[in-house]
Amino acid sequence: MAPLPPKPGKTGKKRRRVDLRAYGILGALAVIILLFQILTGGRLLYPGNVSNLFQQNAYVLILAIGMVIVIIAGHIDLSVGSVVATVGAIAALAMNNWGMPWWAAVLLSLVVGAVIGAWQGFWVAFVGIPAFIVTLAGMLVFRGTALILLTGGTISGLPRPYTAISSGTLPATGTPDLVTLGIGALACVALVVQQLRGRADLRRLDLPRERNGSFIFKIALAVVAIMYLCYLLAYSRGMPIIVVILAVLVLAYSFLLNRTVFGRHVYAMGGNLNAAMMSGVKTQWVNFFVFVNMGFLAGLAAVVSTARAGGAVASAGGGFELDAIAAVFIGGASVQGGVGTVVGAVIGALVMGVLNQGLSILSVDAAWQQVIKGLVLLAAVAFGFSRRKAR
Repeated sequence: MAPLPPKPGKTGKKRRRVDLRAYGILGALAVIILLFQILTGGRLLYPGNVSNLFQQNAYVLILAIGMVIVIIAGHIDLSVGSVVATVGAIAALAMNNWGMPWWAAVLLSLVVGAVIGAWQGFWVAFVGIPAFIVTLAGMLVFRGTALILLTGGTISGLPRPYTAISSGTLPATGTPDLVTLGIGALACVALVVQQLRGRADLRRLDLPRERNGSFIFKIALAVVAIMYLCYLLAYSRGMPIIVVILAVLVLAYSFLLNRTVFGRHVYAMGGNLNAAMMSGVKTQWVNFFVFVNMGFLAGLAAVVSTARAGGAVASAGGGFELDAIAAVFIGGASVQGGVGTVVGAVIGALVMGVLNQGLSILSVDAAWQQVIKGLVLLAAVAFGFSRRKAR
């Protein structure tokens, strides 16, 4: 029987279902911000507190970007906190004991982090040891290395340009800071162009697309959020340097995962490893570079956290791996691999950061803060499982 012709008035356009998981995460973040804004009497969104939110949680955001790629590929990395401690110790020694300029110490930190990632990636990719075991061993090895390098002590008095990486701002033009507002406007333009190009590609390939209404609403919401954030920062000390670094990382890694062969291979491996191998994906090398990248970002997180603290201490990085993993799962990644986005991981990290900030302003005991964050993580993962079962 021949197929029936489309009914009059039907366009025949392919529509993609709205990703309720992604919108749910954004909605949860908005609700949490609104709740703490009310409970703190409006103090949560003071310009200074907004700036501190990014500066204090930058390490989580950076590690979450790397961790989401690791988890999409079907692995886990438990060593990143210890790697942060070791690389931070090396950076402090390089500047205070070895006479290296601050910028050379930053480059050294990134290289050391990448080498550590290559070391762990070798055992995972080419020897075949599960990443859980390799990185668990790395957690112990590099925590001990940090203790050896610092002899259980602390190195402080780091150069001011180095500490400015975390706590400094771009030169301000006044109040409000026009530089910050200009950066926000450029970011909005870049976002709109990127979204429109992506939608045009879907139309050209005749692939399902989000409905016009939800698509426009999503972009408008993002533009309002970006400009409001920049408005708050413009009335603080200006645009924090770390926010610029984070923005570049989000753009670069979103492009890497969504627009490159490497990114497609990472998703393919996490979705179905055997199918990816039969399709010609060089899974060993992809796994290797996934961990090299994680080490590189752990080195950057070490620079940021050491700069924030103003010194290196052997106990640095404690629990960082748990914060990053929690952020990734709150942001919508799947425990089984193959699902996740950089933007989702960043939103998840912001959820954790807002919880920390709001609870601290309310002077909630640290023990109860842990309980609340654990329940939020459990709720986010449970919601993800329920959505997959519904499909």
